[in-house]
Amino acid sequence: MPQALFLDQNDDGDMHADVRAVDRDQLPEGDVLVRVLYSSLNYKDGLAVTGKGKIIRGAFPFIPGIDLVGEVEASEVAGFEVGDRVIQTGWGLGETHWGGYSQLQRVRAEWLVPLPVSLTPQNAMTAGTAGFTAMLAVMGLEDHGLPPGAGEVVVTGASGGVGSFAVALLGALGYDVVASTGSEAAHTYLRDLGAARLIHRDELAQGPQRPMESARWAGAVDTVGGATLAAVIAQLERHGSVAACGNAGGFQLHTTVFPFILRGASLLGIDSNTCPNDRRRRAWHRLADVLSEETFDRIRAEVIGLGQIAEKAEAIMQGQIQGRVVVDVNQ
Repeated sequence: MPQALFLDQNDDGDMHADVRAVDRDQLPEGDVLVRVLYSSLNYKDGLAVTGKGKIIRGAFPFIPGIDLVGEVEASEVAGFEVGDRVIQTGWGLGETHWGGYSQLQRVRAEWLVPLPVSLTPQNAMTAGTAGFTAMLAVMGLEDHGLPPGAGEVVVTGASGGVGSFAVALLGALGYDVVASTGSEAAHTYLRDLGAARLIHRDELAQGPQRPMESARWAGAVDTVGGATLAAVIAQLERHGSVAACGNAGGFQLHTTVFPFILRGASLLGIDSNTCPNDRRRRAWHRLADVLSEETFDRIRAEVIGLGQIAEKAEAIMQGQIQGRVVVDVNQ
């Protein structure tokens, strides 16, 4: 019988994770049954599994995991046939709908994206929501008119999952990437991914000292939020833009209108959860085209099984994970 990681919550609100059998009759409603190959461990998954964030909005027991890749085992709709390889990220997977930490899952067809031919299932989950979000952020900067060679593009939280992929994607596309990180151990890793220069996160973490500061960045991908994002906004060059996609450093933003009305700065919100399906497909194909197998190797994804998720979830909450964690649900 297929196995899955179930979360249960006691009366005190404490979370307990347990790997046990799941019957297909238990699976939620959906028109596509997927034999899952891999999932991944993201910061949001860490919040869910440890109970340190109110991520899960479904009833317990609950199967978490906001990503999955697998093969269609049964389909009630045209467009997805038995044996097709598919990806799902977002649309409430692992939050309101049972997620990817299961060897078998039932989902809705409109949530699925065909796996690009050039992308292996393991590499798809090395990317997962993190890589997909980074690709959307880069596409946002491109759509706003930022070409390679325009100036330095800073990536905050660069050694994390989204940050690592943002550095790799921007570097592969020819941008002059500056990686902001608090981890000296990650310097070689980030240079190998494509960072031309590194700065310590403390340069930005205290926020701006003035409403507008010396212009430094042609563009930015911010995974941190809070004071760091405020500093980046104050330091954008004229008509520069920052793609905001994280809040690990805080969800409040204290800034002024001056960078926006005097320099024409733009703040671009990146929502990977409910991204429209056509853009979602374009992003996955773009990611597969831009990143080489060598780049995926440099990301240094650690592969774990279902039984190791709880331990790694604690580690990701402590900031002890560099790069990505892939979950082989059949290991």
